[in-house]
Amino acid sequence: MNAAADRDGAREAPASLPEGLRPETLAVRMGLPASRHGENSEALFLSSAFVQPDAETAARRFAQMEDFTYSRTANPSVRSLEMRLAAMEGAQAAIATATGMSAILLLGMGLLRAGDHVVCSRSVFGSTIGLFGKEFAKFGVRTDFVSQTDVGEWRGAMRPETRLLFAETPTNPLTEVCDIRALADLAHGAGALLAVDNTFCTPVLQRPLELGADLVMHAGTKFLDGQGRVMAGALCGSARLIREVFWPVLRTAGMVLSPFNAWVVLKALETLSLRMRAQSENTLAVARWLERHPAVERVFYPGLPSHPQHDLAMAQQSGVGGAVLSFIVRAADAQAARHAAFHVVDRTRVLSIAANLGDTKTIITHPATTSHGRLTEEQRQAAGITQGLIRLAVGLEHVDDITDDLQRGLGTL
Repeated sequence: MNAAADRDGAREAPASLPEGLRPETLAVRMGLPASRHGENSEALFLSSAFVQPDAETAARRFAQMEDFTYSRTANPSVRSLEMRLAAMEGAQAAIATATGMSAILLLGMGLLRAGDHVVCSRSVFGSTIGLFGKEFAKFGVRTDFVSQTDVGEWRGAMRPETRLLFAETPTNPLTEVCDIRALADLAHGAGALLAVDNTFCTPVLQRPLELGADLVMHAGTKFLDGQGRVMAGALCGSARLIREVFWPVLRTAGMVLSPFNAWVVLKALETLSLRMRAQSENTLAVARWLERHPAVERVFYPGLPSHPQHDLAMAQQSGVGGAVLSFIVRAADAQAARHAAFHVVDRTRVLSIAANLGDTKTIITHPATTSHGRLTEEQRQAAGITQGLIRLAVGLEHVDDITDDLQRGLGTL
């Protein structure tokens, strides 16, 4: 790898890889070249510092950051993950962070300053709402939250000081889908940037940069890892943004991804395509089963024709609905709905009751009291998070075992 390309953070394959490889191949082959030992599985570099050959080289490398000196600034395992994820997203570069939320923190710290304005979907993950609406506000950044699906609301919220539009598509947990291209056009017409949280789809199903987005954010803790083992996050975009805007902040603030976690996610990317498609197939089957169930009031899943943005989702997500759905149990009122939802969750014997998603194990959760539990009731209602709502992140178990487990609760309401 030549030093100039490395300094620019540009996507570059090892010399032996030809151009034009498909994402599935890049997910297995992209990364730094093997060491002199010729390992076939990427090496894990558990080192906080790297020995320099002499003082002059050390001075140059620390000044230019063109090579590995200290793992807070760069590490070979982390670099390989960044190269691989960037290639899969069709980005010039990527930067890995400790968690998905730290990736959004890095996004804000790099792009925003006091007096700037953000427009964000009100349907995003609860912690994202808290970060934009509360934490960034402490530093003079104002955020307006709008309908995920109404481009007119996004347009109406724009101001001369708007610097960033932030969308998550599909959203967590209602799987609402936004028109990425329309939001990109809106942002660019106002001199702003569009960042898209692509956690639910991953680059296997959706590549927002190809639809006009400027930045892609990932909670790598979810599908990128895929087995619930480590925390990770990332931003993907142009070499200029990654190297000139975000990397200096990450180097100083230190929300870096550990080499071990990077290596785990790097290896997990090799099976991402297989997992996403198999889990999405299971999810569609479960969604169809739930839609026919008399105890279920409504199912939210982009792969169903009943989903309000079904056609848009199929166009943006490679014709696949993804591996997360949510549904509302039938109940007379909010108190009864919460009781019914808890009943369904508690009667499961196979599914995991946890506040994660993207695992090979199916996970069931009650968003109003977990992922969105720290929001006010007014914020939850605005986001559509009712007491009867249950989120299901479908794994790789046999689909009949998943529906049988749900039936233990739904069949006894």
